Amino acid sequence: MIHLHYADDALLVAEKPAGMLSVPGRTPENQDCVVARLQVLYPDALTVHRLDQVTSGLLLHARGKAMQAALSAQFAQRQVHKRYVAVLEGLLDGEAGEVDLPLIVDWPNRPKQQVDHERGKPALTRWTVLGRDEVAGRTRVELEPVTGRSHQLRLHMASLGYPIVGDVLYGAQPAARVHLHACALRFAHPLSGAAVSVHSTPGF
Repeated sequence: MIHLHYADDALLVAEKPAGMLSVPGRTPENQDCVVARLQVLYPDALTVHRLDQVTSGLLLHARGKAMQAALSAQFAQRQVHKRYVAVLEGLLDGEAGEVDLPLIVDWPNRPKQQVDHERGKPALTRWTVLGRDEVAGRTRVELEPVTGRSHQLRLHMASLGYPIVGDVLYGAQPAARVHLHACALRFAHPLSGAAVSVHSTPGF
């Protein structure tokens, strides 16, 4: 059962568990995913955006193709405000900053991404320190992806030398899960235009 933070005739905001796919995979054993489970109760549920399999948190779905087009347009125009919480390996210097590094898929190692200043697509992440655990040597941060590239937050944090806890793909030590959670979504309701703001507390 997928927990819903918000539901009406136009859209759904679901809580994606870490480890579950957002959309079906290519192989028969990878058909279980958030949108498939939602469609059991809401047959008109359609994907608007995705989260990496390792990431937990808020996932927006449209009800019907017209709502999907309207909500997708908000993403394309960067009118959807997203926030994530992550825990990083190491004690990050400073209190806030940004990472502006262009990204492209690392084809021989896909789905891994890489920084490429010649061919990469622009990618910008803003970060703010929420707290530091001096004993564990970890830093809790809030992340704002200004752009929405694949693996953007994960690679940008690793590029600073502070990979997200558990993110072995980008150089972190193994952990029970990747400590990355989509904690806040804010967007305009596609029918009323009213602001919709949803929050979710990470489980780490």
